[in-house]
Parts: sequence; structure tokens; C-alpha cells
Amino acid sequence: MRKFSGVVLATGLVASAGAASALTTDEAKKIAMDSYVYGYSLITTEVTRVQMTNVPKADDLHAPMGQFFNIKRYPPADYRGVSAPNADTLYSLAWMDLDKEPWVFSHPDMGDRYYLFPTYSLWVPVIASPGARTAGGKAASYLLAGPGWNGEVPAGITKIDVPTRYVLILGRTFADGTEKDYEIVNALQAQYDVRPLSAYGKTDYVYTPPPVDPNPGYSMTDKPQQVILGMDTDEYFNRMAKLMCHDAPPAAEDAPMVAEMAKIGLEPCKPFSLAALGDETASALKDLPQQALDYLGKNESTMGVVKDGWVFSMVGTYGTDYLKRAVLAAFGWPANLPQDAVYPYTLTDKDGKPLDGANNYTLTFAKGQEPPVDGFWSITMYEIDKGWWFVPNALNKFTVSPRNNLVPNEDGSVTLYFQNESPGKDKEANWLPAPKGAFLPMLRMYWPKEKDPSILNGTWTPPQIVKVN
Repeated sequence: MRKFSGVVLATGLVASAGAASALTTDEAKKIAMDSYVYGYSLITTEVTRVQMTNVPKADDLHAPMGQFFNIKRYPPADYRGVSAPNADTLYSLAWMDLDKEPWVFSHPDMGDRYYLFPTYSLWVPVIASPGARTAGGKAASYLLAGPGWNGEVPAGITKIDVPTRYVLILGRTFADGTEKDYEIVNALQAQYDVRPLSAYGKTDYVYTPPPVDPNPGYSMTDKPQQVILGMDTDEYFNRMAKLMCHDAPPAAEDAPMVAEMAKIGLEPCKPFSLAALGDETASALKDLPQQALDYLGKNESTMGVVKDGWVFSMVGTYGTDYLKRAVLAAFGWPANLPQDAVYPYTLTDKDGKPLDGANNYTLTFAKGQEPPVDGFWSITMYEIDKGWWFVPNALNKFTVSPRNNLVPNEDGSVTLYFQNESPGKDKEANWLPAPKGAFLPMLRMYWPKEKDPSILNGTWTPPQIVKVN
């Protein structure tokens, strides 16, 4: 089991709930912290599900259970809704409840367009990744079956076993940002379909949204991290125990962790009582939510790989690395598989100095050394002021990529320009407008190549950014 530093320990003895021997307060606190971290992704995803779906109709990245919501345009320059907005792919999302029966997800023929439909369980790992990489461009249907379902799968449908009652599809479809292409993508999105298995193939199926819960138990507008921080230790662990009872049973590989939790009386389907651990331990665990969030924050920087100043993460699957899973849930929920997308970013130039729009910078890909992908790549510019936001500019240009018809140098290399003012009309195709202050460029690599050179195995890394004035 992990040792969690930064937690003030007390001394004393408590009678362990559900265990044959007594625990010291120190031991109980350690198990409680481990348990809190173990469940953090589950609670985060559940809070997010309720906030996203407890609505009467689809709107603004929200939709009732069992219905797709589609983003039809990229955000404008002044968008401040979700940090690090995307200007490469349009989102489509749907939550489904698999408790009564499986659901079927279908998409039309996508041609050679890049698309991705990562599918997430309540614990947050990617459990399936339908998309251009895994399935090509042909029309397809997938049956999403919850725990314990062993019925007959209709012909022509691919079964996806979902280990939890609820499942999320968070799709992405490439659009080049022109009005003509938006219309093409929107027509595809209109054909993305989810429905119960009993309605599969029926032309008379009519979707009926479930009723809105007027008392969901927490804020529908606060960020999940703040909602969770507002739960005391008793409430948090009781929500865990209830979810693990039916909606999100622990995986077989979690058995050692489940056994540890039982030592403090935290068990699926059973009520948890902090008071049962004794006054001293109950008092010591009163501030566990803040202690745990602080601990996750301290570990955020350890999540990424850092190479030549570029930072990126390889996430999407976690196994029994509960800390990594919790940090991801706290600061980057959810995540793609690295085989589908990797997003390196940097805050510094070649000399290790912070990037600032008061200066001019270049990034040069040697001939044949542009980002190695089987999908596509782009670089997004963000100003970093209380979040990562698009940079308003006269060209309304938030990314630079091959779709800008980049102009190569005489030797075949490609130089990109990161600066506030135009580098000249002849270079504007390669220009990514920067703010006047601090900024962060993020390279998005969709479907990175797995053979050398590859960012996945470290045989390719983005070149460093060079200050030129």
C-alpha cells in the first residue's frame, strides 16, 4: 500500500470496524486516505454524470440520460466555459443507464474523416475506443452491456462490456473550421444514435427524457472538485459504499484495496459511520477531504512526462494505480488513450525561460520530422490567465496545422511563428498569434504513430521553441 506524505498523524488505538484486530489511529488514517483516493474517480464521475444529465433537454454540453448532445461549432475567442478549449474536433456526448438492458450506439459511414468515440465507465478508465484507428470509417453499431448481462447480441453489432451501470460516450469528430465543413460534420452528428436494445432496428422509437430530479443532493453548477470538497468524510464514504454496491462494483483486481477499506468499516452496500472509529480517529479524519485534495494537488506535477521542456501524459488506463487515476479525475477528467491522442504542451523556450508575447519565437520541424501521426496534428495557442484560453486576434486563428497550407522553407523544413504581431503576409499561414503576455502552445497529436519515430515510445519529441528577438 502507498504511503501518503503530508498527512498529520495522531496516536492512539481504535477498534477496527469489520476487522479482527485493533487499528491505531495512524493506521486508520492511512487506510482512510488510501480509500479516499481509491474512490475519487468514482465520485468525480458520478457527480459529473448527474450535473450533465439532470436537465430537461440537451443544451450546452448537457443532455438527459440516453440522448446525444452535439457541439456544432468551435468556441469563440471570448469563450470561458471549459479551460483549454478545442478547435480541432467537435464534441458529441451521451450518458446511458444500462441497468434494465443494454444500449446500442450507432454512427454512420465516416469516410476518411478522423473520429473517436472513447467510452468511459464510472471509474473513469477508457473501456473501449471506437474510432478511425480501431474500426476504420465504415458505419458501425456497438452494444453497451452492463454488469452481468449475457443476452444475445444482434448480428453485425460489436459488444462492449461495461463494468458499471452508467456509461459515457464522449465523441470527437474532426472539422476544419469552415462553414462548409461544419455543415458536413453536423449532418454526421445528427446520425449519431443511442437507444435501448429493445428499440434497436425500430423506426418508431421515440426518445423520452427521464424526469429532472429537483433535489439531486448537491450543486448542479459548482465544479465537481468543489462539490466533492463540500462533502464531509461520512458523506463521501457513504456515497462510495452505495455506488460500489450496485452501480459500480469494484473490479476483481481491487480485492486487496476492498479488504483494506473493510478494516475501517467501509464496505459496499453497508452504511459507513466515522463515529464508529472512536472520537480521536473521527476527529483526525474530519479534514480528510481537504487533506486528500491537497495531496492530489501535490502529485499533479508527477503525472506528466517532461522532455525538452514539453509536458505530456500517458493516461486513459490505470490498473491499480489509484493515485494516478484520482489525480486525472481531479485535474484532467476524462482522458483519451495515448494511442488515440497525446497533447504535449510547453511553458518555456529553449533556454528554459517563460514564453511571453512581448517576444517573438519560432518552432522548426526539420524536413520529414513533422509530428508523426496517422490522424492529424495541430498546435493551439492559449493565453494563461486563470485558465488556458483562446487568444483573440484579427485572423480569428486559434490553431496552426497542415490545414493552413503551411509554407516550407527552401530546405523542406517548416518554421512556425509564435508572436503577437504578424510576421508578414508571406508567413501568416505559419503564424500562430500569441497574446501580449504569458502563453502556452499545446501540440495535439491525434492517432500518433506507434512505430519509430513515435512520441509513444520516446523516439520523437517536439522541437524546442526558440526566442528570436
